[in-house]
Amino acid sequence: MPLVHIALRTGTSVAYRQAIFDGLFRAMHEEFDVPEDDQFMTITEHDAANFRFGATYLDIPRSDKLVFIQITANNTRSAAQKTALFKRIAELLGQDPGLRPEDVFVNIVEVSKENWSLGLGIAQYA
Repeated sequence: MPLVHIALRTGTSVAYRQAIFDGLFRAMHEEFDVPEDDQFMTITEHDAANFRFGATYLDIPRSDKLVFIQITANNTRSAAQKTALFKRIAELLGQDPGLRPEDVFVNIVEVSKENWSLGLGIAQYA
């Protein structure tokens, strides 16, 4: 049950943003075994004054097309699964909408299963 928040600069098309959603979900489905109907994602757009990043941090040349992806997920995946997910996200977003791998920034926040309520005021995974 990942919850995904995506942040990027304003000025992209609906098709561009949908391609990010689609590629990201496909990568999670393939590498994290996320079920087909388990899609909970948001995109927020920011103008230049509200979107800051290190353009060369760790010698990675980032551009204004940088996309921040934060995935909150259960702490049940191995390091190998996370590494595979990072790689697959970069591959798929490179194909469509054409993001450079340098502009794909991914962070996973792991939580215990009891930290979710998916509705009805019930902790479904507890």
